[in-house]
Order: sequence, then structure tokens, then C-alpha cells
Amino acid sequence: MKNSFKSYSLILGIALSFLPQEELFAQFSLSGELRPRAEYRRGFGGLVNGDDQAAFFISQRSRLNAAYKHENFRFGLSLQDVRVWGDIPQLARAGNSMLMHQFWGEYFFSENFSFKFGRQELVYDDARIFGNVDWAQQARAHDLALFKYEADFKLHIGLAYNQSAENRTGTWYNTAGYKSMQFLWYNRQMGKLTMSILLLNNGLQHDYVEDGIDTYKTVFSQTLGGRLEYKNQPLSVYTEAYYTTGKDAGNLDLSAYLFKLGGNYSLDNGFGLLAGWELLSGTGQDEDIAADKFTNQSFMPFYGTNHKFNGHMDYFYVGNHTNSVGLSDVHAGFTYSKAKYGTRLVAHFFGAAATVLNNQGNAMDNALGTEIDLSVNYKLADKLTLSAGYSQMFGTETLQQLKGGDHKATNNWAWLMLTFKPVFL
Repeated sequence: MKNSFKSYSLILGIALSFLPQEELFAQFSLSGELRPRAEYRRGFGGLVNGDDQAAFFISQRSRLNAAYKHENFRFGLSLQDVRVWGDIPQLARAGNSMLMHQFWGEYFFSENFSFKFGRQELVYDDARIFGNVDWAQQARAHDLALFKYEADFKLHIGLAYNQSAENRTGTWYNTAGYKSMQFLWYNRQMGKLTMSILLLNNGLQHDYVEDGIDTYKTVFSQTLGGRLEYKNQPLSVYTEAYYTTGKDAGNLDLSAYLFKLGGNYSLDNGFGLLAGWELLSGTGQDEDIAADKFTNQSFMPFYGTNHKFNGHMDYFYVGNHTNSVGLSDVHAGFTYSKAKYGTRLVAHFFGAAATVLNNQGNAMDNALGTEIDLSVNYKLADKLTLSAGYSQMFGTETLQQLKGGDHKATNNWAWLMLTFKPVFL
């Protein structure tokens, strides 16, 4: 998108020039984000083979954020450039990757009821089903219309319909993701208890051949569930459950679930303890997938911030592990936070939720491995934070059978990130 940054800046400047200056500076905000991250990868996202060389690179997200608030409307804009250092020649004539991450408007019909439309991030509850995937440099945003009612309770209704182009005929969709999506989110806080309910109708395009002709249709799945969280310092406990039915992208019947239970306990002097268990149902490799009555039992957490869950090395549900054997994740650890410093150490004990078969067709032990995640952050100055982390996966033979690679090899990952978020206005 050559010269896109200049174009967006010109549009923004022209729009702002029509606003009264006193009102502009009272309601307008402008901020930025510069986030380079160096990563060492040897087993990130999957087991390596013993002779595989480690990867090392530096990626960077650069953002310019603008927001404007008026009595009855709001406007948000986020431009971003995501790149790996060196992926564009120094004397580049093209290759500008500046894109529109968010561009939305919100109109308030009353103090409690509003309509928000355009490209926007969605983050609900703990970001398990809807999240902005902020760890990924590109992050996630949706094109949709969002109706919001917020008073003593919150009710959001989202509607989306995606197309790859302005077609003259048909509605064939060739971009990854949902074709049609509707959801309802209800949230209410009752003293120390917070309750959320989510209903998601997710439409995916199913391509198939009928009478020798390539054709398509939209198939829908329905997910219903919610979250309960009770906070009474120093203790916080939560539970979460979702069930999915309908059809998957292959037009197979769906019957899958997620269940989660956990808690946090704050100790003195900035220390804290955490523990939990999450179970995502899966389809066993001993199932006859060619059977007429075959049902897909693999739960998919849809559009959540999956890097946040099931280990930071992204072995599960981060662009992988779809329609697989599911997952059991028992995890425990501790946190420490004081002044400018914070740290987190968590151990994950992974297991398959359904049967994994070896090459002889026999069931294997369901243990997949143990992952240790350590992360630290230090606030260098106002708006400037330094973060680092180290993770190691101790995989099993079952994990190797499931994902390939060598479970005996050293599989680890380390990263160092600088986050600078200046506020200009």
C-alpha cells in the first residue's frame, strides 16, 4: 500500500481542520506505539528435529492511534505497520505495509444505548472466545456492526457479513475466517460476583462438488456458554463453560465443549498464587471419520487471544490443533508484582482429551508434555516498558506422534520486547 501513510495522514488532517480548535484539543487524543520484539525459536509452535537450526529475528509493530469524543458520538482510528527487521530493502521503492487496524465510529442514541460500526477490536471476558490477540504484532480486528446497551447490566449484539470483493454475481468468499457472524453478550455484576453469557452463531463457507460442478454454501455452528467470577480479596475464583453444536466447515455435525475452573490468591509483599484446569473436547483418532453418523467433537475457541492460554509456546489453538484430539491443561504458578517490576512463572501439564494412536493403531498414553513459562517486565520510564520471557517444552512420545518432530530434542523459546507508548495529545 504505497504512500498509504501519507494518504491516511492527509485525510485525518483535513477532517480535524474543520473542528474548532478549543473543542478539538479538549476532545481529541493522539498516541503512538512502537514495539520491537526479538525472538529466539527452537521448538516454538511445534517440536523440532534434533538437527534443526534455531531461528532468530526481530519483528516490530508501529502504531498511530487517534480518537475523538463528542457529546453524542465517538471516533477511533488506528494505523499500524508490522514488519520483520530487514524484510524490506534499505533502498525500498515499494513495500509499505501500513494498514488500517481499526477505523470505527460510535453514535450514542442515549446515555446507555449506542451503535458502533466499522473495523474494531472485540474483547470479552477473559478473551477466550473474543480477544484482540494483542501479543501478535498484527493483532485481530473485525468488520462489523455492534449495538451496545450499558446500564446496570451490559448487552452487546454484533452483526457481521464478509465478502472478499464487490462481486457482480454470487457470494463466494475466499478470505480466511467467518463469512457471517452474529453474537449476543450479556454481562452483569452483582456485588462480588460477575456473570457473563455469550451466544455465538458462526457461519463458515463450505465448498463442495455437486453433479460435477464446484459450488458452495454457508454452514452455521452455534456456541452457548458463559463465565462466572467471584472476587473477594485476597481470593478470586472463576469457572467457564461453552458448548458448540451445528455444522463445521466440512459440513459435519458438531458436538464439542470447553470447561474451565481456576483461581488466584494474593499473598503479602506482592506475591500471588494461581492454579486452574481447562478441558477442550476433542475427536479421538480411533473414531471412524468416514462413518455416515460421524460427529466432530473438537472444540474450537474461535476468535480468542489463544496465546494467553495453554502455554506461551503456542502448541495448541494458535493457527493449529484444529479438529484434533482436544486438550487437558492443568496449570499452576506464582506471580510477583511490586513498584516497577513484575514476574510470572507458570507450569502447564498437557494431556490429550481424546485417543491418540501410534503407528500400529494402538492407543498411546494421553500425556502430551510439560511446558514452563517465565516472563518478567520492568517499567523503565513513563510509557516505556521492557519485557522478556523464556519457555521450554518437555514433550512426550505422544506429542511427537501427534505433531511430528523429536520430543527428545531441546525445544525452547526466548524473547525480549520493548514497548513504547507515547501520548502526543
